[in-house]
Amino acid sequence: MVDLVLGIAAAVGASTLYSLGIAFQAMDARDAPPDENLRLALALRLVKRARWLFGTGLSILGWPLQVVALMLAPLVVVQPALAVGLLALMFLAERLLGERAGRYEYTAMAAILAGVLGAALCAPPHSVTHTSQQLTITLALLVLGAAALLPYALRLIGRSRPELTMVCAGLAFGWSGVATKLASDDLSSGHLLVAAAWGVSTALASGVGVLSEMSALQSRPAIQVAPVVFVTQTVVPVVLAPTLLEEHFTASPLGGIPLAAALLLLLAGAAMLARSPLLLALMDPQRTSDSSVSVANPAEESRDTIRSSPATDAAEASPSTTNTSPARIGR
Repeated sequence: MVDLVLGIAAAVGASTLYSLGIAFQAMDARDAPPDENLRLALALRLVKRARWLFGTGLSILGWPLQVVALMLAPLVVVQPALAVGLLALMFLAERLLGERAGRYEYTAMAAILAGVLGAALCAPPHSVTHTSQQLTITLALLVLGAAALLPYALRLIGRSRPELTMVCAGLAFGWSGVATKLASDDLSSGHLLVAAAWGVSTALASGVGVLSEMSALQSRPAIQVAPVVFVTQTVVPVVLAPTLLEEHFTASPLGGIPLAAALLLLLAGAAMLARSPLLLALMDPQRTSDSSVSVANPAEESRDTIRSSPATDAAEASPSTTNTSPARIGR
């Protein structure tokens, strides 16, 4: 139980660093021109920005904490627990914007905390090994990687599908989540070179995920993109855990039903919070510099009002990102 608590604490630390990094990165990413969609030029532009690099540094610092978390707790607990970083972003938004969260935000935050607690109480036994079937791991990651690269293949033939791009960004981050778990297993077994190789692959997958997510946000508002990316990147490693990582839901109490319910509650809360105009406004440098601007609360206004609120309008042009991607190198 001590290891589980320490693992969750490490995951919370990692997600907090990821979240703070994103808050800085998005302020520069929103200014990128649309013609750099899915191009390396977008990344090359951003690496010249000091604020963006500072945010990237914070995200990089979060990855070792995530590795530690996976060495102490099951992936099916650690990966969803990264959603707690959204709470850090909400706190930061309140401080910078001078606004208070409403019932909508508090409901979402309560769902996240309840989901993390439920997952911790119903967690399956922790495993520091993965399947010995290397062909299974290879095929699964090849399929996942190919799916994550689909937007780039479509771009070569002159097609652009923002909806597909946001899903594939989540797939790339999901790939990095699985690779991070494999790296932690090999570290526990003393296979340092193999663990380092998984670390490099995590960085590459995260780079693809970052570029895809920012590109999706150039043509779709963050209020649409953020929940899709978060849910995808969380669900993929959890779904693959029984096959690749020997973490089975059936090994948890009552055949895994309470664990599944806790994860669904957490995902619902995180998806809600990612759509909060207060969070989206944080990603807009004009809003963070003017604390007198109020932020719409979806619990108090109609859907049409939210869609036309300043926070949402800013998000439509703002490549703000979600907060729970492992090793977001290049963020």
